Amino acid sequence: MEIAKWILIAIYILVAFVLIILTLIQSKEDEGLSSTITGSSTNNFYEKNKGRTKEGKQKRWTIILAVVFAILTISLGIIYMA
Repeated sequence: MEIAKWILIAIYILVAFVLIILTLIQSKEDEGLSSTITGSSTNNFYEKNKGRTKEGKQKRWTIILAVVFAILTISLGIIYMA
C-alpha cells in the first residue's frame, strides 16, 4: 500500500504541474461587454471548428487534467484516512 501511495503522489505532482502550465498558456477567450455592444456573431467557421484548433485542444486537456486531479485528490484523501 505504501508503494501505491508514493506512485499516486508522483502522478499527482506531475498532473498538478502540467495543469498549471496549461492554465497559464491559455489565451483569454472572454470578450466581455464589447461583444455585447457590437453584437459579434458566434455563427462563423472559426466558432464551429474551435474544438479542432490549438486553443480547443488546450482547453480539452485542461478539463481532462482537472478531472484527473480531482480524482487523485479524493483517492489520496481516502488512502491517508485509512
